[in-house]
Amino acid sequence: MITHRQTMGGSRVNVSRESPDLLPGTLDLLILGALAHGSKHGYAIADHLKSVSGDVLQVGESSLYPALQRLLLNGFVKAEWGASENNRRARYYTLTANGRKQLRTERGEFDRIILAIQKVLEAV
Repeated sequence: MITHRQTMGGSRVNVSRESPDLLPGTLDLLILGALAHGSKHGYAIADHLKSVSGDVLQVGESSLYPALQRLLLNGFVKAEWGASENNRRARYYTLTANGRKQLRTERGEFDRIILAIQKVLEAV
């Protein structure tokens, strides 16, 4: 797969050339969305984003963990240590009430931007 580095909210994510470029700041939104249905450890978050996107979004550790730390510091997620599926120690991340509110806010803003882009492209 041919990839390029795409800056997103200060982080870097591999995005395939076949996919549209992601808008800056979407990594936090994607992580919050991945946690919307329950706790996950870091590898499971990255795997979820990769599998749900059909292998288009591949978030590396150097992007994922700083974003998770930022979300922790902002109070959007909380973290607890637990055992992973293969009995390894893993940090599990869960959305907080503020995180759910932030997810709604960021999703609304994202949808607004996408709609604006669609309008511009339809006018071409």
